Amino acid sequence: MWIADHWKDYEVLDTSRGEKLERWGKYILVRPDPQVLWDTPRKFSGWKKPNAHYHRSARGGGQWEFFSLPEQWSVRYRELTFHLKPFSFKHTGLFPEQAVNWDWFSQKIREAGRPVKVLNLFAYTGGATLAAAAAGAAVTHVDASKGMVSWARENAKSSGLENAPIRWIVDDCMKFVEREIRRGNHYDAVIMDPPSYGRGPKGEIWKIEDAIHPLVASCAQLLSEQPLFFLINSYTTGLAPAVLSYLLGLEVASRFSGVLQAQEVGLPVASTGLVLPCGASGRWESSR
Repeated sequence: MWIADHWKDYEVLDTSRGEKLERWGKYILVRPDPQVLWDTPRKFSGWKKPNAHYHRSARGGGQWEFFSLPEQWSVRYRELTFHLKPFSFKHTGLFPEQAVNWDWFSQKIREAGRPVKVLNLFAYTGGATLAAAAAGAAVTHVDASKGMVSWARENAKSSGLENAPIRWIVDDCMKFVEREIRRGNHYDAVIMDPPSYGRGPKGEIWKIEDAIHPLVASCAQLLSEQPLFFLINSYTTGLAPAVLSYLLGLEVASRFSGVLQAQEVGLPVASTGLVLPCGASGRWESSR
């Protein structure tokens, strides 16, 4: 498993009864987690006095209960600063487990010894975009939500990257990729973090089981003659790491050789020393 264990402003303090107790900076949150199937004693005081608690509804969805949480606050990871706020369906605007991937591809970019163009799809609030830009890459950031792209731009400014070579694109990811193919544009690296289900800006339906392979195949056409890496993240339970590896093998490694790896990604749990699984990632990297 690839473990995001270099955080200072974030940690999973404990897990029990379908929930996780987290520290985001100086604030303590309780949020549901489908991987937490155990019922263990809740010894941390934060369980009784969190700053906010997201309650899952038996009918789907849920709602926040706030005690003493600001509308917005910030955390840092290395040289990056991220604004956070609670919004619908339990999220805060950041997936901290992805830091393990940020560190991996940042090193690849720094060691490339050449200019690197990165395409980041389903780019959300910009975690991967900022990590790649801070490492020296020129990044094209694509997300269907105008609000998420605006949020990512705020994170870039807070991280001192407002003048970094980042293109901010609000668009359906598949349609953008198809247009880039027609334009003849190419990238040295691709990052994608597709949702299990979603809708584009014009109501386009995205279902990962149906759409992931065509998207990977199309993105492979955008790769330059000497690509550096290709990263796929998935939070969909049915997509095992081996599936991500197979997709990358079919569409990328078959053309460029290189090295394929796929693993679960996770976060360490302070109370037990165990690692909480948080999805899977597939990585292809050049062997040159």
